[in-house]
Amino acid sequence: MNFSVKPSYKKPEWLKIRPPSGAVYNEVKSLARQMGLATVCEEAKCPNIAECWAVGTATYMLMGDTCTRACKFCAVKTGNPKGWLDPEEPQKVTDTVKRFGLKYVVLTSVNRDDLPDGGADHFARTVESLKAEIPGIMVETLIPDFRGNQSALNRLMASNPDVIAQNIETVERLTYPVRDPRAGYQQTLTVLASIKRHRPDIFTKSSLMLGLGETDDEIKTCIADLRAHGVDILTLGQYLQPTQQHLPVEEFVTPDAFSAWEVQALNMGFLYCASGPLVRSSYKAAEFFIQGVVEKRRKETETVVQCSGCQP
Repeated sequence: MNFSVKPSYKKPEWLKIRPPSGAVYNEVKSLARQMGLATVCEEAKCPNIAECWAVGTATYMLMGDTCTRACKFCAVKTGNPKGWLDPEEPQKVTDTVKRFGLKYVVLTSVNRDDLPDGGADHFARTVESLKAEIPGIMVETLIPDFRGNQSALNRLMASNPDVIAQNIETVERLTYPVRDPRAGYQQTLTVLASIKRHRPDIFTKSSLMLGLGETDDEIKTCIADLRAHGVDILTLGQYLQPTQQHLPVEEFVTPDAFSAWEVQALNMGFLYCASGPLVRSSYKAAEFFIQGVVEKRRKETETVVQCSGCQP
């Protein structure tokens, strides 16, 4: 499946994107500023920001814009927030989501190793606020690994998000130096497996970057590992170097190769796979699929309850 193109000073045509603009884009950006909210769309320099924000969709980044870890692929700034949290943030996010009438919202965050629970309670309170005030809202949480803290995971699961994602990011051999030493390939797999074991009704999701020097066999092994640990949904995208201080791109993977990986993932049993050069973990195509599946499940549950109520 070697369709890769070695990097040069010019990106391939399939990676060229328009700069963000438009009335709705500006409104989303302005409202985030007014509410004091951070979006991962901006912090991580997502290439889809113009497309997503133009239709009023954004991924909200909880607990500030400073991460306690220093992954070599990520543009989010690193530091020590020293326990700081905005207690009003869950309500601010809820009010913003109401403003735009979203039916599906993605919540993510920086790593907060300075907090005893890694921020799990803050995550959970945001989910609970959204669920309490917006009937029918679907919430995806793209979480840190909480350093494998089961109590933290239990708190998050109790808030009943529809999806919990934790990104494996790269193949096992490249975990270091790509990820911070406090992260880990097996730790991510263990977190995802624990979620599925304790709450099989919650969809699990992970994401893999390509173009960092991984081999086809390593990609296949990583995908198989995720599926073996119960992951339902997979996204694959091209790694793009955010600044000169970050890891360089080793190769540009072609759209044909991404399509082939999507087919392989589906054949392995994933419910859905979004795979393409500009795909990111929070990707609206995957969100539309999840929304359809969750709505179908809810209708089936309602039908069962109604039928049970008719029993003498």
